[in-house]
Amino acid sequence: PAPIPKELTDKKEEKDKDETIPEETPIEELSEEDRALKEDLEMLVTRIQEKDQKLWAPTLEALRKSIRSATSSMTSVPKPLKFLRPHYTLFRELYDTWQDCLEKKQFADIISVLSMTSSDQEERACLKFRLKGANGEVGDWGHEYVRHLSGEIGRHINQPDINIAEKNSLVALAKEIAAYDMSHNTESEACDLLMEIECLDMLEQFVDSSCYERVCLYLISCVPYVPEPEDKNLLKTALNLYYKFEVYPLALRCAIQLNDMELVQEVFTNCKDPAVQKQLAFILGRQQLFLELDEDQFPDAEELMEIMSNVHLNTNFQSLARELDIMEPKVPEDIYKSHLENVRPYGPTNVDSARQNLAASFVNGFVNCAFGNDKLLAENGNKWLYKNKEHGMMSATASLGLILLWDVDGGLTQIDKYLYSSEDYIKCGALLACGIVNSGVRNECDPALALLSDYVLHQSNNMRIGSIVGLGLAYAGSNREDVIELLLPVLSDSNSTMEVIGQTALALGMVAISSCHGEVTSTILQTMMDKSDTEIKDTHCRFLALGLALTYLGKQEEAALTIEALKVVANPLGKMAATLVEVVAYAGTGDVLKIQKMLHLCSEHHEVVKDDGKKDKKEKTDIEAKKLEAETGIAQQMVAVIGIALIAMAEELGAEMALRSYSNLLRYGEPCIRRIVPLALALLSASNPKLEIIDTLSKLSHDSDSEVAHNAIFAMGIVGSGTNNARIANMLRQLAQYYHKDANNLFMVRLAQGLVHLGKGTLTLSPYHSDRMLMSRVAVGGLLGVITAFMDCNNLIIGKSHYLLYHLVSAIQPRMLVTFNEDLKPLPVPVRVGQAVDVVGQAGKPKTITGFQTHTTPVLLAHGERAELGTNEYTPLTPVMEGFVILRKNEDMEE
Repeated sequence: PAPIPKELTDKKEEKDKDETIPEETPIEELSEEDRALKEDLEMLVTRIQEKDQKLWAPTLEALRKSIRSATSSMTSVPKPLKFLRPHYTLFRELYDTWQDCLEKKQFADIISVLSMTSSDQEERACLKFRLKGANGEVGDWGHEYVRHLSGEIGRHINQPDINIAEKNSLVALAKEIAAYDMSHNTESEACDLLMEIECLDMLEQFVDSSCYERVCLYLISCVPYVPEPEDKNLLKTALNLYYKFEVYPLALRCAIQLNDMELVQEVFTNCKDPAVQKQLAFILGRQQLFLELDEDQFPDAEELMEIMSNVHLNTNFQSLARELDIMEPKVPEDIYKSHLENVRPYGPTNVDSARQNLAASFVNGFVNCAFGNDKLLAENGNKWLYKNKEHGMMSATASLGLILLWDVDGGLTQIDKYLYSSEDYIKCGALLACGIVNSGVRNECDPALALLSDYVLHQSNNMRIGSIVGLGLAYAGSNREDVIELLLPVLSDSNSTMEVIGQTALALGMVAISSCHGEVTSTILQTMMDKSDTEIKDTHCRFLALGLALTYLGKQEEAALTIEALKVVANPLGKMAATLVEVVAYAGTGDVLKIQKMLHLCSEHHEVVKDDGKKDKKEKTDIEAKKLEAETGIAQQMVAVIGIALIAMAEELGAEMALRSYSNLLRYGEPCIRRIVPLALALLSASNPKLEIIDTLSKLSHDSDSEVAHNAIFAMGIVGSGTNNARIANMLRQLAQYYHKDANNLFMVRLAQGLVHLGKGTLTLSPYHSDRMLMSRVAVGGLLGVITAFMDCNNLIIGKSHYLLYHLVSAIQPRMLVTFNEDLKPLPVPVRVGQAVDVVGQAGKPKTITGFQTHTTPVLLAHGERAELGTNEYTPLTPVMEGFVILRKNEDMEE
């Protein structure tokens, strides 16, 4: 045998000198089997150093077998690699001395595998020697080797100095690895590698029917964590895969998430199965999207358009209510449960104040929402309405719209009589009620437009408000040109007050939501620029900013030009509007950089300067400038706080992180930030009563700052909306006792109580549906409308603009699962309802729910719950069991 090179023996002697433990000790600890293996390997290392080339091939083969047959665990390196590791440098030196031949390529493969144990990652030896090797099957060396190669390809391919030939060889190797990963249940690693080398379009060729579900699920779950435009790329890849395997309902969800109406139309048109088309129409109806269908192309065009129009929503909801036996109307006292409160102090206990009657009107509307019947307004409406004062009458009349929600034909008949009332406030409340009834439902007769269009430029500004807010709610998300053209002139009309202009901008934003409508944006921008310095400080001006922002909802980069244009608008409105447009454009994207930017805005301190009136002219100018700067900063911070929740609500992890940030903001933030945090928490967790959020809000509801208390109490209502949550209901009863002498806080408590029992616990305000995959843009718009109003709660909600609460209507949806047969007749079947389990990236077919109970449809689904069919007799036409689901008879069962 050839002698061991001198440098190796020198190193060995140095090591002996350094170490206090003798070198033989580790060998003594080895088992018999390991010692034999080590000796064999040492012998092979010695043989490979021979000059005789004939010995190389059998030696390399023996080394290859030894390495391949070894097994490893999570915590240990395979034994052969462990024993060969000291010879790694020797192998590399030997490799350089060999002439080009087949054995040299095989040797390169062995060095490539051995280099996994090397600590020098920068050199990327594993990849380098793999490319020089014999190009055998990449998977022959095991999963860990493939994983190591993937990492090195990802690091190397994005180097600036890489040439085309090298890049092509890396892409070819990546293809080989992706194919291996796909066939070995590690689809997520294949996706990661192809994302890293920006070749996601190759994915389709490796995916088959056995793994496409896992691949698509992984791609979609990565969307909130990647920067734009990568997020759209992932969604398009998932959509193409669903297309390939004809899973149209999930392809449609991807198209909706991409916010691309042409793609939505394309998916719908390509689906040829009439029953699946109906299922797609239900999905579009839930998202409040509408397609004009051609009868030549779609034989069932009329029926499909009816489903998309949500015409049957009221009927189906009421049949659920009958099933649950909750049709009996409730009165506010059923919610307040005053008899459970301790005895009140001396004095009359049943004071019939206008403020409490107004609260009762809202509670009555919320509790009996969409049930079509109540005990206050149905029997003798006028008697109740006249117990309210002025603007209170308007909101009380509008609550009739809530009770008759989605029932266009029957509802308008009951509201009609109030349109002829001698009292103007009742009349404008009836106009608003007409809009509310039509919310989320399309009717080919367009009753809302017909009834409300005459009052848009009415001489009375109250009438204008009733009709404009009504139109905004009735046509939210429709992007109807006729409605937009009707509303635009109001912005420039000289008789319009700031309140009317604000509400018109918001209505335009709701109608043209997420459409980047050029005329709407330019007109609102122009209106902002035309306003004087005093008008810009009006509290209703913030709705101009919101209306503008809503047209860019979820549009990300497309809002950049408008943000730039807003620099022309005077402050504080200009900067506040720019921040609002930015956060709304990134709503539900989970964009970390934007959240960091908003947190940075929140960390600034703005000193409010007081003018004592004794300063000269120059000093007064300076003070005015400082005052304006502070007001601008405060307005920006208020929007930034909401923005964090708006961006982070897309996924659980982001929401958790935002929650932690809010606890810091509450502790160290400015007073203006503390006032807004409760509203942000409400947006982050609408209709999802998380324990930590309820506890935080409960503490804030007793805050010494009245605005913090108002907002926290209302936020408790939003967080618990439609859940009948006993914990929140109990807290609110205690608050009602605590604030029994404080009319304003008591008003908030009553509102929150009404919201917690929204629709007797059958409705939700959560903007997310379809397994939290889709965000309803209209619902986000409605929630933002109310939250923006609460930024100045004392002047708006507690003042005369409490009708703004009706913007919540846009977010109200039933949280039910109803099953139909293919003829759309109700079909009761057993379903298992349990807590949803995240199965992303798991191999095989893991269970998607845990702790389930079996019920018969129709059933209610709480936040975070998922349903799956409990029978093999039928198969659902959509994998997501939520809302309206069509079932098809399982033919295999019949056979």
